[in-house]
Amino acid sequence: MKAEALYFAIRNTKLLVGAGIILVLLGIGVIGPFFIDKPPTEYVGMQMQPPGGEFWLGTNTFGQDLWAQFVHGLRTTFLVGALGGGIAAVIGMVVGFLAGYKGGWIDEILNMLTNIVLVLPTLAVLFILNAYIGVRSAGMQALFIGLTQWPWAARSIRAQTFSLRGRDFVDLARLSGVGSGRIIMREIAPNMSSYLLLTFILLFGGSILIASSLDFIGLGPTDAVSLGLMLQQAHQWSAMHLGLWWWFVPPGAGITLIVGALYVANVGLDEVFNPKLREL
Repeated sequence: MKAEALYFAIRNTKLLVGAGIILVLLGIGVIGPFFIDKPPTEYVGMQMQPPGGEFWLGTNTFGQDLWAQFVHGLRTTFLVGALGGGIAAVIGMVVGFLAGYKGGWIDEILNMLTNIVLVLPTLAVLFILNAYIGVRSAGMQALFIGLTQWPWAARSIRAQTFSLRGRDFVDLARLSGVGSGRIIMREIAPNMSSYLLLTFILLFGGSILIASSLDFIGLGPTDAVSLGLMLQQAHQWSAMHLGLWWWFVPPGAGITLIVGALYVANVGLDEVFNPKLREL
């Protein structure tokens, strides 16, 4: 099965294009900061210089290097997306697996908790937490996002688990005296591995969009530079009216490329794992 999936994966254009874009941007975000010897917020040149040989993306109205900010912003954006999506995925899997496999009163309690979090105005809650708790770091932003983005994943995983718990291989494991945790980890989860991967990718992209929204309204981290914060500063200091396209176009394009590439890769993976969607 793994060989078959690999065979179709290396022939899926959507997956290759999406994954290629993500890897290039991730490489820039991970490796790029090591080649920049000055902090991204340091004043390093003349104000409002257009892109050129010395400053690849020009400078802003403060004389800060926008390429340095873009590179560090990519790293922070990927970090928040991965952490936020990862936290939401873990919570969603735990709740979904337990509710779907156990059923009964455990399912009712977890389903009630999921519904409560699901109907909360997510952005409003994040605004309040970010504004009044006073902790404004990339890690805390990812934690806030992860704690509010898991309900839809838990619901879908619960439905998948509920359909698998009555299968013969699960009944056989139960009759053999295997505990619930081992049944979930060894029998049910492996049969949902592709679905869990697709769920994480969607949570990853959603976390990036939410983080960028928080950054744009001024509730981003104060200890880091992100693509959303670059857009917020460009808007705050009228970059569009001043004609400084190199201030707002790169971060906007970066966010669009990351989220778009994740979606395209997700569609490609769905075609790889689902025989009915494969292009022969």
